[in-house]
Amino acid sequence: MSQFFQIHPETPQKRLIDQAVRIIRDGGVVAYPTDSGYALGCHLGDKKAIERIKWLRSLDDKHNFTLVCSDLSEIGTYAKVDNAVFRLLKAHTPGAYTFILQATSEVPRLLLHPKRRSIGVRVPDHPIPRALLDELGEPLMSVTLIPVGEELPMTDAEEIRERFGAHLDLVIDGGACHLEPTSVVDLRELPPRVVREGRGDIAPFTE
Repeated sequence: MSQFFQIHPETPQKRLIDQAVRIIRDGGVVAYPTDSGYALGCHLGDKKAIERIKWLRSLDDKHNFTLVCSDLSEIGTYAKVDNAVFRLLKAHTPGAYTFILQATSEVPRLLLHPKRRSIGVRVPDHPIPRALLDELGEPLMSVTLIPVGEELPMTDAEEIRERFGAHLDLVIDGGACHLEPTSVVDLRELPPRVVREGRGDIAPFTE
């Protein structure tokens, strides 16, 4: 059974954030709140943890995994960003968006789409993941926690513990989240292409 931390959604307790980061570094899979729904996360290069997440979500190798980053400079380490894309990212991060970009060599191969060499990147606008990222010092490998056969992300930590607790190392309860997943925008070529409409306003990417 997973551990269960109740972390304040506006002023996260450092002691609990530190414990959560230790679990992540030790290969744990965690469920945590974001500015859209809850997400599953693990250490960037941990193959066993990534395989567990793929199994939980029934994902194949063609799924675009997401690196949840603390800021724009971290995105630039893991994704190829030119001046035009940088301006778009700067205007819309942090926020409820996932951007698809070409990956750099810093991204572990097991996270990449096998043909497109692409990666999703995201800077969440929520104090808990931002506190986790600040302490971790690198991105979280992450996917939205959408149960198999369902369309919406999970939004309640107690329900997550009840349904998935046996397969997770930690559930972070940060209160209820929004029902909508992130908007997904492909920025590998301009003009942008909206892949999925979600919580983030897509109007700036369709004009």
